[in-house]
Amino acid sequence: MARSDKGKRGAGVNHAEPRAFSYLRVSTDRQDTQKNKTQIRAFANEKGFPKVQFIEEKISGKIPWGKRKIKGLIDNLQPHDKLILPELSRLGRSSLEIMEMLSVLKEKEIDVYDIKNRWELNGSLQSEVMAFCFSIAARIERDLLLQRTKEGREAAKARGVKFGRPSGPGKSKLDKYEEEIVALLKTGSRQNYIAKKYGTTPANLCLWLKKKGLN
Repeated sequence: MARSDKGKRGAGVNHAEPRAFSYLRVSTDRQDTQKNKTQIRAFANEKGFPKVQFIEEKISGKIPWGKRKIKGLIDNLQPHDKLILPELSRLGRSSLEIMEMLSVLKEKEIDVYDIKNRWELNGSLQSEVMAFCFSIAARIERDLLLQRTKEGREAAKARGVKFGRPSGPGKSKLDKYEEEIVALLKTGSRQNYIAKKYGTTPANLCLWLKKKGLN
């Protein structure tokens, strides 16, 4: 006899009630979040969401997201929780960094809402189209960053600056990706993500970064 669909769906499903959070980042003490809170509460009420829990911090968007409160919030979110933002741009300074966060949120099955632009990233067709567009923008930004890094390196070489380590024992397979790894670190990419991308372990990556003086 075939199993019932209900039985299949029940296995391993998180039955906790979805929660609603909002992340509010400001760069200076002069910026006020009260207007954002009012708009977000009104939006949540309109959607029938639970009471919104606000996570606030005063910090520059130049600080990598892994060192901001948004990291702790994302780690704490459970499948189908709601993350409501005044606008996606408040997550970070670059589309590459924002796309990385959205990728993590999508993997965790978190519904993301942008109040200003009325965007909803919640598994709908609109979500898929937007995610595709963001991924293109992030790839272009990454390519431009790598190109600027390469040009800067070539200019430094022309001035006589030497790069890299001499060949021989102790040479790492990560050495040839040093420029890319440095670029990803500068945009706030997590070491777990970088290690997976280049086929190594987080521990080996950490050791390599220390040897390079990058950690």
